[in-house]
Amino acid sequence: MIDRITPTQRPAERIRGYQKWRSLLFLHWPVPVETIRRLVPSSLEVDTYDGVAYVGVVPFSMFGVRPGWWPAAWAFDFLETNVRTYVVRDGKPGVYFFSLDAANGLAVWAARQFWGLPYFHAEMSLTTSGDEVTYHTKRHGTGARHDVHYRVGQPLEPAHPESLEFFFLERYLLFVEWHNTLYSGQVHHTPYPAHAAEVLEIEDSLLAAAGIDNCHGLPPFAHYAPGVDVEIYDLHPICQLASVS
Repeated sequence: MIDRITPTQRPAERIRGYQKWRSLLFLHWPVPVETIRRLVPSSLEVDTYDGVAYVGVVPFSMFGVRPGWWPAAWAFDFLETNVRTYVVRDGKPGVYFFSLDAANGLAVWAARQFWGLPYFHAEMSLTTSGDEVTYHTKRHGTGARHDVHYRVGQPLEPAHPESLEFFFLERYLLFVEWHNTLYSGQVHHTPYPAHAAEVLEIEDSLLAAAGIDNCHGLPPFAHYAPGVDVEIYDLHPICQLASVS
């Protein structure tokens, strides 16, 4: 049984950091379960909706990024684009990141050093015109990119836990294998105020760079959220992994 409600609740522990996520676009493609299975660590199960696995690309803006002890006046602002899928461990659903591109080199270094996350430094831009948004990501070194032009649509009703929108958006746990250990980390925020979104143009090679080469053309699912304020909590070890000799 997968518990999709408990991870949405604020943990009873110390807040380690703060972030403000803004102008989030959630793009999703269905992917064969076997494709995700070969890319996701064996310590995690693939999470599916009606038996279908999904991969997502999420470009957005980050504001006020800081550790809990860092003065708010010195917080960082930058753009970020994530490539992710959905997994389960011990009945707890969460996110597994294939990559996270960010326009701040220090944030990339810190996330790799202290969280073990696959961050990459990228050149990025976001422009708006009325209800249309254009977002560009180009990874330094490899040139992998994600360019999307989209239109923000009407607000949606709050997602209920059995819906596909809830499956896509309401994710509060991340899982990462780091130093031969499986860790989980949690964030907390209010539910996303989701909108419909229409993708007008898209060009993506971040998915192929992650080993997923069967997602082409416009994504069948697109959602937008103006933003949420986020609390970040510690990584916690779940289990030691077997050493590979």
